[in-house]
Amino acid sequence: MNLEFGTVLCEPGEAYRHVYFPLNGFLSLVATVQKHPPLEMGLIGNEGMLGATMILGVNTVPLQSKVQGAGDALRLSAVQLRKEMQQSPALQKIIGRYLFVLMAQLSQSAACTRFHEVDARLARWLLETHDRSHAEQFHLTHNFLADMLGVRRSAVTIAAGGLQRKQLISYSRGAISIINRKGLEAASCECYGEAKQDYAQLFS
Repeated sequence: MNLEFGTVLCEPGEAYRHVYFPLNGFLSLVATVQKHPPLEMGLIGNEGMLGATMILGVNTVPLQSKVQGAGDALRLSAVQLRKEMQQSPALQKIIGRYLFVLMAQLSQSAACTRFHEVDARLARWLLETHDRSHAEQFHLTHNFLADMLGVRRSAVTIAAGGLQRKQLISYSRGAISIINRKGLEAASCECYGEAKQDYAQLFS
């Protein structure tokens, strides 16, 4: 199926009707609190799936999921996934491992939001987006970035301007290009490398 940018696939407290396996699009896991802007907690690209918590026998959606990068995904009904997991211990094992990685990512994201500066968090977030977009350029507005980082738009403007002056990215009218990947990794906080290491240890 096609993933359209901005589409909300599920809301907290709902029951899963479908699970999604992104192929070349990617999804945001977003925490929502009344009277506050949304805050992105994690990303799902072709390394994972939306609905991994079903391995716990719980059918309730924990976080809002929104399409952040348009593309294609495989979709399976929640009923069918439960049947497949019952019949395949191997599938249970791999979904369980991915859920561990996802939980680590969510915890790391919470700590990152609390302790790290906006420019380092923005660098990390752009790297994670770059990994999942499989493209050198992607489109993100300042307002959208502010919502995802849980900061004011002006903070994103300052942070993005700093990364651009260092010639790590090019940013114009929402179009972001990664110019210096290694430099952007150096500008990011350690959370980016730790998240990649968690995944590599379980899926290498």
